[in-house]
Amino acid sequence: MIRKLVSEFLGTMFLVLFGCGIAVGFTTYMNTLTTVTLPYTLLVIALGFGLSLTAIIYMFGNTSGAHVNPAVSIAMAIDGRMSVLECVEYVVVQILGGIVGAEIVGLLFGNYASLGANGYATLSNLPEITTAGVAFAVEAILTFAFVLVVLTASKEKNKNAGLGIGLSLALVHLFGIPFTGTSVNPARSIGPALLTTGDDGLVLSQLWVFIVAPIVGAVLASLLFRFVLNVSTKEKISTKVEEVKETIADVVDEVEKETKKVVKKVKKQTAKKAK
Repeated sequence: MIRKLVSEFLGTMFLVLFGCGIAVGFTTYMNTLTTVTLPYTLLVIALGFGLSLTAIIYMFGNTSGAHVNPAVSIAMAIDGRMSVLECVEYVVVQILGGIVGAEIVGLLFGNYASLGANGYATLSNLPEITTAGVAFAVEAILTFAFVLVVLTASKEKNKNAGLGIGLSLALVHLFGIPFTGTSVNPARSIGPALLTTGDDGLVLSQLWVFIVAPIVGAVLASLLFRFVLNVSTKEKISTKVEEVKETIADVVDEVEKETKKVVKKVKKQTAKKAK
């Protein structure tokens, strides 16, 4: 278990370091060229997070599954792939890894005012549109889609699973960055939010959205996957039903045989008494 927890800690640290580091670094660079950075940085940041996760999955996937995301771990627990205790342990080290990753970003850039934190309203690139409700909806929907990909791709051993999951993370970032900066991962949001300075606590006050919404999305995705979309689960249920039917049929046959024997004995005894 120690190996798994170390892997989750390092994996989440790398995700925040590379993902948020690319967001901060490239945005800073683009600010030296133009004041309109979003069109230029959107694709780079999305690919930064997606490629980071792909690399992390190939680093630690065989050890811990490379969840590096509390929402994913919760979904895995609901789907029965890990115990509740394991899930709690994963979430704790993921949060710690996210904090350390954000700390490294701050140290490297020498600035804690911008760590790639998520936000809505005045912290959004679409401040007039992105209310708390819109931010919540965006994060829940994007997490729902992302977690479905993770659950499906990781169900069977697939060499391309890491690439597919990484590209899916890039996809949801492309949609979500203008709204919230895209979280879909509470650990990725907690680290930067805790360490960001100079904003009068605004980032921290909005953090709840980026914890609750991804968890809601992940729970809904895992329930849909487990009880509706998971073919193997349906097959298992069908197999159990067939086994029960066969058992019932066997019992009925035995009862019929025993009944026939009893009837024969009764007939014989009745015939003897009649004589």
